[in-house]
Amino acid sequence: MVGMDVDAPFSEQWSQDDARNKQQAVERNELLQAPKNRPTRIVAMGGGTGLPMVLKGLARRAAPKAGQPGVDITAVVAMSDDGGSSGRLRRNHGMLPPGDIRNCLVALAGGKSALKDVFQYRFGGAKGLAGHAVGNLLIAALAELKGDFLEAVRLSGELLGAKGQVLPSTLASVQLVAQMHDDTEVVGERNICRAQGRVRRVSLSPRSPPPVDGLLEAIYSADLIAIGPGSLYSSVLPNLLVDGVAQALKETRALKVMVANLMTQPGETDGMNCLDHVQAVIDHVGPVLDAVLVNGRMPSEESIQRYARKGSFMVTAETRELLSSGVIPVQADLLKEGSKIRHDSRKVAACLLKMARSGL
Repeated sequence: MVGMDVDAPFSEQWSQDDARNKQQAVERNELLQAPKNRPTRIVAMGGGTGLPMVLKGLARRAAPKAGQPGVDITAVVAMSDDGGSSGRLRRNHGMLPPGDIRNCLVALAGGKSALKDVFQYRFGGAKGLAGHAVGNLLIAALAELKGDFLEAVRLSGELLGAKGQVLPSTLASVQLVAQMHDDTEVVGERNICRAQGRVRRVSLSPRSPPPVDGLLEAIYSADLIAIGPGSLYSSVLPNLLVDGVAQALKETRALKVMVANLMTQPGETDGMNCLDHVQAVIDHVGPVLDAVLVNGRMPSEESIQRYARKGSFMVTAETRELLSSGVIPVQADLLKEGSKIRHDSRKVAACLLKMARSGL
């Protein structure tokens, strides 16, 4: 496999007199032991609308069935959101942004329920509760009641019957900082979205915030790490900039797969192809990707033209270029039926599980 030697024996990495460290590494990553009849462990990282799409598909496969051990799902959510309801709760109550976490919990709940509808209900009007999602307020209330944001997320997951756990990437209050191509600096995710021009690089402030408990352990014990799809600079990269995450991704024996975006995002990834997205990850945190899952089915010409009028274009992928960057392109039909160019959660989940269980 390009970028990762899965056959390298322990004897080449540890001396014989370092048995204790070897044993600790084996315990840390069960993928190095004999296969077990256990659920497939998948860590999905991102934010925005892309991560819930992946989780929705995986949640359908979570329960064990005949011949299938099920899926153990951990969602890792970026904590730099400062817009909308989440931003108001951050500014007014000094709490972490709950919006993306709420969407992930609802995606993991699966099926239809009145409680899911309540969680996603957003108040109308112009003042007071206007614009707030009920789920955001519930997570905020539980966080104040318990004095623990992580416990609030766990309890919300229990209420919804989420088929997996959701982890904020960090419990530190972080802001996203972007260096633009004209050398200006923009602070705050909502300001970056409004800024004109292309992003060159992003960082978190404070830099290298500590990871939430359990995050690095989940990465080390996973069979597959799914990164994206979603806004490259505001949803994907912030997770990778948390202290220890990039190093854990380099060390884990899990397969690291970037789910490629279907379309460019106006004002953020204008003119970027799949290789540019992969290269942006490499430039920020190094060679942490093994493969990239790309869509192999063309949308309708009508849909392409409609998106083009809004400044959004297809993210093209060239196999040779991707291989030269050290990642393996895996192509499949990932499109959802309909007039909008979107990923199909079932198709994406099926591909990720096949890759996790086969090694690629």
